Amino acid sequence: MPEENVRVAVRVRPFNSREKTLNSTLIIDMNGNTTQITDPSGNDEPRKFTFDFSYWSHDGCKENNGYYEPDPSKPNGKKFADQKSVYNDLGVGVLENAWGGYNSTLFAYGQTGSGKSWSMVGYGVNKGIVPMFCDNIFQQINDKKNSGDKTEFEVTFSMLEIYNEQVRDLLSKSSSRGGLKVRQHPKQGFYADGLIVVPVASYDEISKRIAEGTTNRTVASTNMNATSSRAHTIVGITFQQKFINAAGEETAKTAVVNLVDLAGSERAESTGATGDRLKEGAAINQSLSCLGNCIAALAEKSSGKNTRVPYRDSVLTKLLKNALGGNSKTIMIAALSPADVNFDETLSTLRYADRAKQIKTTASVNESATDKLIRELQEENERLKKMMESGNFEMIKQDDDDDDLTDEEKRQEKEDRESEYASMLEKNKREMEEMKKSFEQRLAERGDSDTDFNAVDAKKKTTPHLYNLNQDPQLSGRIVHFLEGENITIGSSSAEGEVNIRIVGPSIQPKHASFTVAENKWTIEPTAPHSRILHNGKAVGTKEDMVHNDRLQFGTTQFFVYCNPKERDSSKINYPDISYDDAQQEVARKSGLGMDKEAKSRDEALLQEEMVKAVPAVQQANSISEELDKKLKFEIVVVSPEGRGETKGRSIVMVKVTHLETKFEWMWPFQKLLNRMYVMQEMYDELLEGEDVKRTEEEDPFFDDMKCDFYIGSVKLWLKSMAYLIESKDQLSVCDYQGKEVGLLNYEIIPCDAKGKEYTDADDIFVEVPEELLGSKDGVHFKLKIVSARGLPMKFVDVYAKYTFFTGEKVYETKRLPATNNPDWKYEMKHDQADVSLPFLDYLKEGAIMIQIYGKQKIQKPKKHINTKDALLSSALTKGQMGAGKSKALDTDKVKYMMEAAFLRKRQERLEQKLHAMKKMLDEAEKHNKKKISTSLIKQIYNASTADAADKCIALIPQEKDDDDEDDVSPSAATVPVAVTDKKGGKKDKDSSSSSDSSDSSDSDAEKKEKKKAKKLRKKQKKAKKLRKKQKVEEKQQEKTALKNQSKLVRQNTQGKIPIVKKDEKKSSACILL
Repeated sequence: MPEENVRVAVRVRPFNSREKTLNSTLIIDMNGNTTQITDPSGNDEPRKFTFDFSYWSHDGCKENNGYYEPDPSKPNGKKFADQKSVYNDLGVGVLENAWGGYNSTLFAYGQTGSGKSWSMVGYGVNKGIVPMFCDNIFQQINDKKNSGDKTEFEVTFSMLEIYNEQVRDLLSKSSSRGGLKVRQHPKQGFYADGLIVVPVASYDEISKRIAEGTTNRTVASTNMNATSSRAHTIVGITFQQKFINAAGEETAKTAVVNLVDLAGSERAESTGATGDRLKEGAAINQSLSCLGNCIAALAEKSSGKNTRVPYRDSVLTKLLKNALGGNSKTIMIAALSPADVNFDETLSTLRYADRAKQIKTTASVNESATDKLIRELQEENERLKKMMESGNFEMIKQDDDDDDLTDEEKRQEKEDRESEYASMLEKNKREMEEMKKSFEQRLAERGDSDTDFNAVDAKKKTTPHLYNLNQDPQLSGRIVHFLEGENITIGSSSAEGEVNIRIVGPSIQPKHASFTVAENKWTIEPTAPHSRILHNGKAVGTKEDMVHNDRLQFGTTQFFVYCNPKERDSSKINYPDISYDDAQQEVARKSGLGMDKEAKSRDEALLQEEMVKAVPAVQQANSISEELDKKLKFEIVVVSPEGRGETKGRSIVMVKVTHLETKFEWMWPFQKLLNRMYVMQEMYDELLEGEDVKRTEEEDPFFDDMKCDFYIGSVKLWLKSMAYLIESKDQLSVCDYQGKEVGLLNYEIIPCDAKGKEYTDADDIFVEVPEELLGSKDGVHFKLKIVSARGLPMKFVDVYAKYTFFTGEKVYETKRLPATNNPDWKYEMKHDQADVSLPFLDYLKEGAIMIQIYGKQKIQKPKKHINTKDALLSSALTKGQMGAGKSKALDTDKVKYMMEAAFLRKRQERLEQKLHAMKKMLDEAEKHNKKKISTSLIKQIYNASTADAADKCIALIPQEKDDDDEDDVSPSAATVPVAVTDKKGGKKDKDSSSSSDSSDSSDSDAEKKEKKKAKKLRKKQKKAKKLRKKQKVEEKQQEKTALKNQSKLVRQNTQGKIPIVKKDEKKSSACILL
């Protein structure tokens, strides 16, 4: 069969509750097969992608007996894609391929919560592709049989999960440590050795097996503290048709169908993960990363490039090799989130799908005579036996991906070869035996599922019980513990003695809690001194009554809901369904971290969302630290942008990690804890298995570098003074991540020329309107001096400061000073902006430089040995907090108002000086009966840098020529009439008495030119005056607000007090009138 491209479909779902809470906007649009995504920031143009199918399932539907179908009356009703239309396009093709004898694979890809499971499995009457495919294949088999078709039909089922590069058989209750081995067959390719494959005769049997696999998956996930969203699930269905061909031979046509639900594709480099040595914690992200690499390589290969495809780099890509580039017809459905908050992940998914559609596969019909198959297996077994006896093993070579094996891969291949061939020998033997049996014999031998799910469902309707909650909605309710008898004890799996319910997890005591019943009312109480139990989010200390739908948490990971059917059925209360997220939010609300308040903005909602995830994660980290005695304590802190040393952003959750013996501290981004949590869980599982949990420093998730730089605090320097070219010198508080003052910083910002010469008051470069700097030929130049810091914490050495400027492309850093908490850096850096643009001017007017101070903590030897569990129990943890800490909000306005007050004080001094000089000029002109003053002299007086300089210019007024001496006036000196006030208060023009005389005489040519120049000058002055007036109007309200805030601040602040002067008091011009 010729090559064909992988078929790719994308599907967008409705907003979920989280996205609605965040008031999300829609970023996805679809028109035909084209999908468009819009950047919510507006930085980039909308991007368009074309796929085989673009399914719009965001809106435009109505509910009909629980089924969501298109509603033509709604705007998008005609393009709404329901479950049936998706199946008709994708699932029917898979079904047709199976009947034709072609292998098929269907992928579901997308971030967690994007709707993969909705398309693959569905819920209730909205069945997904998997159940509809399984149902239809048996319907068609029955139709064939009823029509008299003599073909024998055989269907087998398998279900596996890949988690942390380990393969788990979901049809097996017992799972060995390390999972199943993945081996390679020369013809069949990679396979999971020992995977249970059961024959099934109906869709109901497949449903039971899926339920069994899902339950086993839940138990394994719970026992291993695994995160289900990080696991890949592969449902394998083998469909075989046996018939007599034209030559009279019994022939088998076989099709293998893989239905793959991939793990959540959220980016590993999300906040805080970048740079961490355990970023790909416990190989959690390895499979998806390798899958992406294989898809990219296959896309290049399809375009003609000779590219090696790295199938061997992960377990997932080994098992899916045929689906990606071999004998298979492959379909990918990518699930999209419609919300702007998930823009990056959604764009990544679209790019992933766009690459996948370029891949080409070549599928062939898997048809062969049964006798021939048996003969080939026998011959292969004989060849394998001879190789094993001689020890001369041949390399298994299946495809061109083996041509470029590295030496290390070849060495590993040789080491595994003996066990590989032994496994193949056994596999071939089993296959030959199975071929000789009838399908009915195999059905009889398979054995039924250990659990009668129908009986369990019936019992749940009458008997009080606990059912589990899981992050994955499909796994919630799969574990059921019935409360039968008068007293039920719950404890750890390793507990001795009578324990009715055994659970696995951190902080679970051997006998953790007990349930007792009286008159159909159940109560719960702890049975160990430090049993960690939360009842509806609150810690349980004594016996408490339980009512239907109560939420229970045992240890740090086990969540259950108490269900009492009789109480529920007799009550008039409409009890809501409880989800894992509901239980987590309840714990977070009652943790004492301010989560009980309703979010007023998107930033607050995102912060609360992080808190909901952080509370259980920190609890679990502390519990595992206790179990492994790692001497570490984890606490939640909420840090503002200023607390992180950033000028913008929102408050985020961080994790403070403290070594209990040395008191050494680290601040981890929350994502760093999540990534390391996978390895922490691994270590805890190894502890339960009795294995050695030691790790090297590089592999230990609890280890962090004690020589790393620690963020001490920061200072925010506002640059508004530079917009007026006024120097700024001050001492400001250094605040840590909690907003607490941890020292003082002395700094200077001084304007200078292009060569670095600092301007002084005598240079008088002050500008009244910042816009005067736009396009200035001289540009803006200033020096930032980080002089020193005082009073920093004593525990730090090698202290230094750093910052970025304007574009943030370069980091400026002071020298590191050891062994002092009062560093004198004497750092100086000149910043130049030759072209003053509007963005740069806005940066000066409204922006700031954030100076961050770092240092290394002194490493101290522990004074005494501390037991982690005892130390955490004795620490001052509030009830329900479970290791969480609070942080004080940083007063971000205080420093800004202090700096504005200093700037306004200097600006007022300059303006008052100019005003005073103008008043003295008028007084002097009136004193000497001057009718006119030359504009050049007025300009000199106005721009005088000091009062003495202005007085020297004013002293020249008597020498100014009046009308009587007009002939002596320089033609280049324009004059301005001076209006004076007579004793009666009326105005008179001293030049009016001579106006008639001057009008009679004719002007010389030079005088006419001078008048024209004076006229132009007056126009320019008028224009400049209007510009200044407009600017002053705009700044008036800002200054009024700043002065008001300054007044309040000054009264509260003990440092740098500003004298307050009443309007009727004569004080120095350095004071500010408030």
